[in-house]
Order: sequence, then C-alpha cells, then structure tokens
Amino acid sequence: MSESGQTDTPGGGAYRVLARKYRPADFSALIGQEPMVRTLTNAFSSGRIAQAWMLTGVRGVGKTTTARILARALNYKTADIDRPSVDLILPGEHCKAIMEGRHVDVIEMDAASHTGIDDIRDIIDRVRYAPVSARYKVYIIDEVHMLSTQAFNGLLKTLEEPPPHVKFIFATTEIRKVPITVLSRCQRFDLRRVDAGALVAHLAGISEQEGIAVEDEALAMVARAAEGSVRDSLSILDQAIAHGGGAVTAEAVRAMLGLADRARVVDLFEHIMKGDVAAALNEFRTQYDTGADPAAVLTDLAEFNHLVTRLRFVPTAADDASLSVEERKRGLQFAETLSVRVLSRAWQMLLKGIPEVQSSNRPVSAAEMVLIRLAHAANLPTLDEALKALADAPSGTAAPVVRGNNASISAPAAPVSAAMSQTRMGPSGGVGTAMRLVETTAPAETPAMAPVPVAEPEPEVPVRSLAELAALAETNRDMAFKVLIKRCVRPVKFEPGKVEVSLTDEAPRTLLNDMTARLKSWTGRHWMVSLSREEGGPTLAEMEASKRETAFMDARSDPTVAAVLAKFPGSKIIDVRIPDAPEADLEDAALPVDPGIDPGSDEDDDN
Repeated sequence: MSESGQTDTPGGGAYRVLARKYRPADFSALIGQEPMVRTLTNAFSSGRIAQAWMLTGVRGVGKTTTARILARALNYKTADIDRPSVDLILPGEHCKAIMEGRHVDVIEMDAASHTGIDDIRDIIDRVRYAPVSARYKVYIIDEVHMLSTQAFNGLLKTLEEPPPHVKFIFATTEIRKVPITVLSRCQRFDLRRVDAGALVAHLAGISEQEGIAVEDEALAMVARAAEGSVRDSLSILDQAIAHGGGAVTAEAVRAMLGLADRARVVDLFEHIMKGDVAAALNEFRTQYDTGADPAAVLTDLAEFNHLVTRLRFVPTAADDASLSVEERKRGLQFAETLSVRVLSRAWQMLLKGIPEVQSSNRPVSAAEMVLIRLAHAANLPTLDEALKALADAPSGTAAPVVRGNNASISAPAAPVSAAMSQTRMGPSGGVGTAMRLVETTAPAETPAMAPVPVAEPEPEVPVRSLAELAALAETNRDMAFKVLIKRCVRPVKFEPGKVEVSLTDEAPRTLLNDMTARLKSWTGRHWMVSLSREEGGPTLAEMEASKRETAFMDARSDPTVAAVLAKFPGSKIIDVRIPDAPEADLEDAALPVDPGIDPGSDEDDDN
C-alpha cells in the first residue's frame, strides 16, 4: 500500500522514490514479517498491550515503518472505532500525521545524534504530561544502541514503570549492543530478512502499478542484490528504471551492478570442473571485457558452487524464485555428478582467492591465477580416493584406477606403505599434493662411539657417548640443553668421570660449565669436562641429517616409489620415517638441521 496525499509529477519536484512511495501504511502491507503481525494482532485483541517494544533486524526490513504503524495502531480512532486496533484499513483521525512523522504526540528521536543523558532527561521530564490529542504518547527511538551508558541507565526506571499514557518503541540494527537490562523491559521482535521469492513478487507488483516493463530475470537480480532488504530492493529498482529509460532488462541491471551473466558463470564453472584451463580463461576474459568485475565473477562462482552443493542435499532449493532457469537446471545436473569433496575443495579455494583478487593491484591476473588453481585441482584425486586406491592395491600388482573429478590416474602398488597427504594450499593460494612414504624396515641405528674400557666402576647412570648424554638430558626433561648437545657438541673422548669434546662456532660460551653442572646433578658424581683441540666426530644433528638424506636418496632411487610419484603430478616425498625410531623433538623443529636443504625436492616448492 502506498502513501496517500501526494501525486507524482514526471520531471517535477514532487517525485518520490519508490522506497517512500510504497512504504507500508498498515500491517497488511508488511511483507515477510507474519510472526510479528500475528503476535501483535493477538495482543491487541486480548488487550495485553506491552509498554515497550524492541524492533531489531538488518537495514531496510521495515523497523522504522513498523514502529510508525504500531504508533498508528495504538492511537487508532475513527467515527466508529475508538480503541487500539491492528485493523487499519480505514484512515483514522491521527493516521496521516503519524505516518508522515509530524504528530505532536508521537515523538521520533534518532539516537545516533541524541546519545547523551541530557536527551534522555528531556524525555523523562516530558513523560509526566498527558498526550495533547492522541490516546498514547509514543516515543520512537531509532538506532537505540547508539545511546551512551549513562543514557541507558537514566532510561531504566522510566522504562520499567512508565505512566499509563506512554509507550516506547525502540529500533536497532545492533541488538547485542543494547544492555540486557533494557532488553528485559521490552517485548522483542526480530524482523527477518525478506525471502527472495517474496521480494520478486513485491517488486513485480510495484512495477505493474508503475507501468514499467521489467524482465523476470532482472527482478531476480535485484532481489539477490538486495540481500533481503525491501528498501534496498526498491532503491535498486528505482535506479534500474532510470538506467533503462523506463524499461528494465536483465542486461541493463547486469551492467548497472557490474554483475557477470549467470549463464556464463555456469559455463565458467563447467570449464573449471572439466579441468579445461584454456576454456576457463577465455570465458573469464570474455566476461571481463563485457564489464564484469573480476572479484564479482569469483563471488558469483562461489555462490553457484554453494548452490550446487546445497542442491545435492536439498533438491527443493531449486524452486527459489531468485534463481535463473539456467542455474536451476544445470545446477541440479552438477549436483548429481560432482562429489561433495570436490565441491568443498573448490569452495575453500574460492574463499581464499576472492580476498586475494580484492586486495591485488592487478585483479585480473590474480583472478586468472585462482581459476588456474581451481582447474588444476579438478584433475587431482581427493585425499580419500588416493588413500583407498593405494590401500586396496595388492602387493606387487597395479593399483586400481584413482579417479579425480574428470581424470583417471593409475599407480603401481609399492612395497613400502605410502599415503597421499591432503591437497593443500600454499601461501600464494596454489594447490599441491604431498606424498608421505613410510619404510617397513628400519635402517641401521645411529652409530655411536665405542665406550672406552675403564678400570674403575661405572656410575649408576652411565654416560659413554654423546647419544647417551642427549638421552640423559631428555630423561631429565631439559629439552633446551638436549638441543644444544645435538647441535653444538662434537665427541672426542668419553670416560667415567671425564669427557673431552670440541664445540661448533655457534656453541654458547657457558656450555662446558653447564655440562659439568648437569652431569654432576644427573649422575651423582663429579665430572671433568674439557675442551679438546681435536676436531672430534660429527654432531648428533649432522648424523641425523646424513641419515635423513640417505633415506631420501634411497626412496627416490626405489623404482616403485618413482612410479608412484610419476603417476601423481606435483607430488613429492616430504618425509621418510622409521617406525622404531623416536619422533623428532619439537625443539629440533624450531632449530632445523640445515635450513638451506629441502630433502623432499630438488627444486623450490612454490606451494
């Protein structure tokens, strides 16, 4: 229902935008807020009218409009009716002035510009006086969350026990910022986002009243862009009418909002899921040349990916009025053929790629790189597919075919147990896969220097090698000292009560004294720790690095492992573990053996 009392003059100063012209004037014209209307209807019918209401919701769903309608209902008076009523079909004595915001007994205040305690004191002083002409004096405070803490506190007592002739109506978009002490004194109504189907029907009715020809697809675009806000949808429709010169077409709305063609977005999605990089890039360039924003294209792509995933579980979601015929039909087809794992992987990559494009100074190039990563990942098997294929393969025979989204990869079974790690995204958003190999046989143990024969009895806690010294530090939970032993100490001679070592250049100056003190504390006897002029043997860290490199070389030279790597493009060996060997210490991870060497690859890993 539109406001009355004004006429629209084309080209004249009396023209009102659609959001004002078709502002609801009674509860029957509110769309999408049926629960609130039902509650108020029952309350007014039974005489259980509250003293204060709190209206909350996103922008444009009708909070201020509902507040005015509620004030009109409280003061409704005609020649035949003189009581509060929600049946407002006939204009009452005070209705027009209230809906236009100029009634003396309905005071509207914007809390964003009246935030202080002085403004609330003014209200408190005036509530004692009876209304001038209406039944109730109604205070409508918009954006109430903007009030200061003092203002809220000053309002509490009056809000809890107002005079019988006063009603309060609050509206806010930030309900969490309103103190609970205020909320507990109000009836709360959460105004919902308006469904896209209801918005399309509402816009179609207004277009018909305005005599404007509007395409159904254009209305769906407007409803989708409004995101549940009636005011936003009317503002966009107003802009589209002006943009199209009186007629609204889907092409005009798409150009006005910088949107991609939804059908072309579906084509782009299909190219990506097929792994056709060239076709995907050509389609993206075509959309960009017609005016589509790169970030908007990826956002629409993510929305369609979400739609396909949702249709897989809720096929009735295809009945959404905001969907085009192309989205509805092809979305259902994709939902039947694509796995949830593939769709989830694409969703995660798009979520990471969209901010990259938005923040990049070269958004087109950034968007193309995101599309390349998506298309490349579409050809790779998911984690569970690769694991299942390798686990089910009998020893010495070819593994079953591992099927990705649109590609098949077969791999021979390996004599070592192997598992693919999950597809991961690197710092640049790229996709890579990692092969983790676990040996079934443990190589020789770490060599240790032979103990030196001694004539005197050995201590209760023997320390005959550098490895035993490191193990003793671990037993006593001194992990930092253990790391220093492994990294900085070269063994020369170990005897009961006497240790000779040489140190690396990075060793702390106090290391020998610290070693003497700790050995005495841990073994219960005095030790003499001296610095030798001999070079000494390799450190424990160097021995572990050498052993690790040997393991990687053995793994690379294994023909079965090489065949597995060849069948999975982009995969690499990232670790070789010995089942009986202890796990690497966290401290070792914080202090790497050789930062310049990547044993898992001969080239840099950009992922």
